[in-house]
Amino acid sequence: MTLVSVVIPVFNGERFLDATLASVFAQDYRPIEVIVVDDGSTDGTRAVLERWPEVIAIHQENAGCGAARNAGIARARGELIALQDADDLWVPDKLTRQIAHLEAHPEHGIVAALVQSFLEPGCERPTWLTERQLAEPRPGGIGNLVIRREVMARLGPLDAAIDTDADLSIRAHELGIGVGFVDAVLLHRRVHANNLSNRIDGQRIHLRALRAAIARRRAARTEER
Repeated sequence: MTLVSVVIPVFNGERFLDATLASVFAQDYRPIEVIVVDDGSTDGTRAVLERWPEVIAIHQENAGCGAARNAGIARARGELIALQDADDLWVPDKLTRQIAHLEAHPEHGIVAALVQSFLEPGCERPTWLTERQLAEPRPGGIGNLVIRREVMARLGPLDAAIDTDADLSIRAHELGIGVGFVDAVLLHRRVHANNLSNRIDGQRIHLRALRAAIARRRAARTEER
């Protein structure tokens, strides 16, 4: 069986990390190694990690989610790398279904799936999230990707300032890497107060990913001349 390395960056995630880890270890696929990179948390995140001896915990000074994800990827030993966020939940057969897709489609280096958002109890629906978006599953989410190790090496380290699935998808397209898709909800994305404030920054980050792609194309054209 192929070893899968699950990489989870976390910053001040004590409230949701237990549930996230429980959903990862409830996977019906083995073997897995679970790497959590604590990005300088100041809450009880370390104490949560101590309750999970199966987890490979890395502690670093705060450097941002992208840098933490890179640190986990660098430590990973698996042939496949599964990315996850510290406040979302996987369905039990997520890895099984995505790995089956990669085995059936060797031309695909990355596989994604549908995401279903849900409101944390007591949290009002934010204005940027419509009722339809909340009710219907949608594709996307960096915590929903499974990537072949050799493909991750080709993509190179994640841009620490652009930690999104959009950046990975754009770079994969530039390199001619096939991206597959499982048409099923395999991840439940938690919408809560702490991630609501990131929405505007998230929009800026997506624009930054597009600008970075344009800059790479211009640089490539200049080299060709």
